[in-house]
Amino acid sequence: MKKLINDPARVVEEMVEGLALADARLMLLPDETAVVRADHEALRQAGQVALVSGGGSGHEPAHAGYIGQGMLTGVVAGAVFTSPSVDAVLKTILTVGGPAGVLLIVKNYTGDKLNFGLAAEFARTRGVPVEMVIVGDDVALGDGAEGVGRRGIAGTVLVHKIAGAAAEAGLPLDQVRAEAQAAADNLASMGIGLSACTVPAAGQPGFELGPDEVEFGLGIHGESGVRKGSIAPADEMLEELLSRIVAHGRFAKGDRVALLVNGLGGTPALELAIATRFALRRLAQLGIEVRAALSGTFMSALEMAGCSLSLLRLDDQRTERLFAVSEAPAWDAPTRPAAQAARSAPVDTGAADALPLGPVWADADGEAAFVAAIHKIIAALRRAEPELTRLDSAVGDGDLGISLSRGAESVEAALSGFDLAHPARALAQISANLRRSLGGTSGPLYAMFVLRAAATLAEADSAEDPAGWSRALQAGCEGMMALGGAVPGERTMLDALVPAAKAFAETAGSAAARLAAMNQAAIAGAEATRSMQPLRGRSSYLGDRVTGHPDPGAVAVAVWTAALAG
Repeated sequence: MKKLINDPARVVEEMVEGLALADARLMLLPDETAVVRADHEALRQAGQVALVSGGGSGHEPAHAGYIGQGMLTGVVAGAVFTSPSVDAVLKTILTVGGPAGVLLIVKNYTGDKLNFGLAAEFARTRGVPVEMVIVGDDVALGDGAEGVGRRGIAGTVLVHKIAGAAAEAGLPLDQVRAEAQAAADNLASMGIGLSACTVPAAGQPGFELGPDEVEFGLGIHGESGVRKGSIAPADEMLEELLSRIVAHGRFAKGDRVALLVNGLGGTPALELAIATRFALRRLAQLGIEVRAALSGTFMSALEMAGCSLSLLRLDDQRTERLFAVSEAPAWDAPTRPAAQAARSAPVDTGAADALPLGPVWADADGEAAFVAAIHKIIAALRRAEPELTRLDSAVGDGDLGISLSRGAESVEAALSGFDLAHPARALAQISANLRRSLGGTSGPLYAMFVLRAAATLAEADSAEDPAGWSRALQAGCEGMMALGGAVPGERTMLDALVPAAKAFAETAGSAAARLAAMNQAAIAGAEATRSMQPLRGRSSYLGDRVTGHPDPGAVAVAVWTAALAG
């Protein structure tokens, strides 16, 4: 088990201590893993309803992340995935509760209901008015769990926000409870898990998923869901979630909703944005208006990969509560989505790129050969994608193959619009295309290489002049070196490209002979990088670990020069 912990038995104590040390707005209850607002006494004196929530830990930033003005007053944290004790809940209620009373917001799990419920009963005997709202927003199991009801998952955070804003507005306990209950009644969620998580005390994953398996509808503690399925494109998997949410939540055309896209702890923001895109587009197709959208990690399941979607039906009051200001550290204010499609800002690029004209091909055969050479390079880079990805994964970040393939496909899609009769202008157009479509380090370097080559070729006496093409290749190399700062010998693509350009210039005879020599030099240069120390790029961070591996960028040069030679 690899975790940033000290003692598995003390993870919750150390977590809440860290939260309180980092934020002066928080206080700890002695001998308990409970956190309250530092100004709770002032709130009690002012007659504001207190809000208390909590449950097992491992769902961070829930629940302590939602303590603050406009949301919760106190939180009781149990052991990981375990309900807190009755006494801990009772102490928290008595600490923050005054004559205005306390509202408990509890997720629908047996342990939480029992412990919070009994604590509420004891608090009432001490004269503190206490009400409780049970949130069961998980629709994964439909209506088939009559005995225990639906589980409470990430949508609970929206209930915290609605109730917190109502309390902040000065409403009495019965009205705060009514608004919280109405929010819970109009809430539906469902999740999908892509990996298991490891409870620190257990030291091993709580369940198993195969390399290509996902779990539809699992709970936030790793409880079983509706079914296991196979990994598929995100839109396909999320369609199952959203269709169940819409059906079981009885959402219909014309409804106004808030959308919460929640990461389960191991899901990057990139993937959550893709999930948000799907949900917003699909809801628009269904005629359901998303008035507020939130995307991030709001209620996790330790380091589990996956996400959940939640829909909250809105009316004017709930909309106002949702957008009300809160200082809770983990609460991100919702955004107002675009009404239809994502909007594009108008772009003023000034004058169009000044493209060189240069010489024209003497006949149709020259132009046809030029176009054929471009197609050969495109095809070669596509075929080489898996191998380049493999090589780059060993010494870099693994994106070279797909980046070059994407750039090649972009050039192919735009090729018919290029001025192919003028090779210098066509190369400048290719450079502009690569500038837009080819990312990473390779993008600007190749764009510079082709741009300098185009500018130099424009000065050639004819399109067929080998000397003109030789000067263009050399100029491209010089441009790449000037932009990137590398030189041959530093284990980069230049170790293949510079010798290739030199071989083309120094070889006499036909174009075929020049291209063959160019390719042989590129192959030898790429092979030589196996024994070079990396001084540039991500490989430089790996030091001796790259020894024996060729530089992927240099291999890529050998790939496209081979296509030209073929």
